[in-house]
Amino acid sequence: MAQTTHAYDFHGRTLIDNSGEKIGKVEEVYTDAEGGQPEWALVHTGLFGTKKTFVPIRGARPEGEDLRVGIAKDQVKGAPGVESDGELSETEERQLFEHYGVPYTTEGSTTADRDAAAPTGRVDGDSKAGTSGEDHAMTRSEEELHVGTARHERARVRLRKYVVTEQVQQTVPVQREEVRIEREPITDENRDRALAGPEITESEHEVVLHEEEPVVEKRTVPKERVRLDKDVVTEEREISEEVRKERLDTDGDERPLN
Repeated sequence: MAQTTHAYDFHGRTLIDNSGEKIGKVEEVYTDAEGGQPEWALVHTGLFGTKKTFVPIRGARPEGEDLRVGIAKDQVKGAPGVESDGELSETEERQLFEHYGVPYTTEGSTTADRDAAAPTGRVDGDSKAGTSGEDHAMTRSEEELHVGTARHERARVRLRKYVVTEQVQQTVPVQREEVRIEREPITDENRDRALAGPEITESEHEVVLHEEEPVVEKRTVPKERVRLDKDVVTEEREISEEVRKERLDTDGDERPLN
């Protein structure tokens, strides 16, 4: 298995977890106090890479341009927040060790001194470079607001069909037969038919009368096709968030050099 050494440049590389999933970009490397071996990496994580999280990298190995560690990405998501400037306190170290399940001891534990190859961080109050090429500069940083969108489920809509009953009234014309008596005088044309029977007799004649009545028939008729579709509506929303900025000022008396 390939081993990482100081010759391997950690900074700016992509850190991947034990399954090859991307964790984030390495910004800074922290080493142990005794051997100077890489112990922790400060990694840009989150949706836009604005969150900084400590990730243990002891035993990490190069994989192409990336650096693979032996933990899962989900462990990094739940890591406790720790300030990235200065040295890690013993309490912060303990929290990180407990979260990642690493045995913690006060002797030989990670003190998180910055690696010599790492970018210079924020200078503590009275600290100086301590070398022949003293650097009295300090870094001023600002928080920048990176705004994007995250898609989430807003609601669910179902198309449901149900039956309602309503009363319908219509007027239907119906016909019926009614009897009507017609009388006609005796004329030369009908006289023979009128005198054909007995002169005086009893008789009757029956006529069948008919009528119509309303008949209702119900038929199911397709009326239309209905489906659900989605439209994308764009609207403007204003967001407000506080960002921190560092400002520089001088303190003390200026004395002329003799």
